[in-house]
Amino acid sequence: ALEQQIRNLEGIKIEQEHAMEALQSISDDGAKGAMVPLGAGVQIVADIPADAGAVVDIGSRVQAEKTRPEALEILRNRNVELNGIIDSVSNEHDELENQVVALANRFNEIANGIQEPTMEGQNEVEEAQVSQPIRRPRRKRGTELTLDD
Repeated sequence: ALEQQIRNLEGIKIEQEHAMEALQSISDDGAKGAMVPLGAGVQIVADIPADAGAVVDIGSRVQAEKTRPEALEILRNRNVELNGIIDSVSNEHDELENQVVALANRFNEIANGIQEPTMEGQNEVEEAQVSQPIRRPRRKRGTELTLDD
C-alpha cells in the first residue's frame, strides 16, 4: 500500500514537472500555433498572447488565473512539498520493512529455540526406552468365555 502511494505521488510529481516545462517553453513574446493538449490524445492549436496567464488549481479544486511566473512558482512549491511527502512515506516504508525483517528473524530464533529442546527431549525418551527391557504383552488367561460357561 505504501509502495502504491509512493508511485502515485511520483506520478503527480512528473505531471507537475511536465506542466512546468510547458510553461517555461512559452516565450515572453507568446506563441503562435501552440498545440495545447486536451486529453485522450487530442490537442488544439492556439495562439498564446505575450501577457497570457495560466489557470492554476490553488486548492480544494478552486482554480485561479495567475501569471506564468506565478504559476511556475506555485508548481515549484508543490514539488518541494511533494518531495518531502515522498521522502517521508519512503522512510516510513523502509522502517516498517526493517521491523518486519527483525520480527521475522526473532520468530525464526524462537522457533529454532523451541525445536532444539524438543529434539533433546526426544533423545532422552528414546534412551530411557532403550535402557528398559522390552516387555511382551501378557496373555490373559481365563478371561475368554468358553462353551462350558
